[in-house]
Amino acid sequence: MTESDHRLGRTLEHVDPNWGRVLERLCFLYPPVIGVGAISVVQDLDPGVPGLQWTLVLVASFGYTLVTLGVVIALSLDARKLASRGHWEPNRVLYLLGALVFAPLAGVVYLARRHNRLGTPPGWAQWWLVVAVTAVTGIAGLVAVAVALLLQFPGLLVSAAGIAVTIAVGLFPVAIHQDAAYVSSRDGYWQPNPGTWLGVAFASLFVPILQPFVAGYYVLRRWRTYGLTLG
Repeated sequence: MTESDHRLGRTLEHVDPNWGRVLERLCFLYPPVIGVGAISVVQDLDPGVPGLQWTLVLVASFGYTLVTLGVVIALSLDARKLASRGHWEPNRVLYLLGALVFAPLAGVVYLARRHNRLGTPPGWAQWWLVVAVTAVTGIAGLVAVAVALLLQFPGLLVSAAGIAVTIAVGLFPVAIHQDAAYVSSRDGYWQPNPGTWLGVAFASLFVPILQPFVAGYYVLRRWRTYGLTLG
């Protein structure tokens, strides 16, 4: 990624509307929506709150549908805008079909390829801290769930621990994407692709125990390359 690519990315960031940024934000919503759905289908989580499980199912179902609709619209408008200006001509039909089938995957692939062409505007320099903190929170939440199930604690405690894990998992993809965007804007031999790392973070949702290892590897790699600076 060259400096001219990053300048182009920063220029496009200020073009209104910036559908690429909208697409990023919509993709960030998938982890909490999927997490809510995961909590709702775990039969052991029975805190005694009437209708809670069905409420979570509805929130997850409608949430996923609405976010997917937003991803389809934002991806289509961003691809059209970039093609009309000659910056990049992605296969809109292919991406839209992919978004209709499985929007999270189509979204991260599009963002990764978009970054290779245009770069991703850097943001806050301290996102690595959030990556580290969410990894610790995720470990703590998993331990709490395991202990609660082992000792047969009341379902409410298990639910609370599960929600804590969901929050940690929801923040992790945002933090690693944003920090990768910051790191990729710096000169160095390691140029992490924010879209790729967002996809890796999404994959860790399905095997939550992998999240701390992914986060640990990322933070270690960042430290060895640039140091854990605060901007």
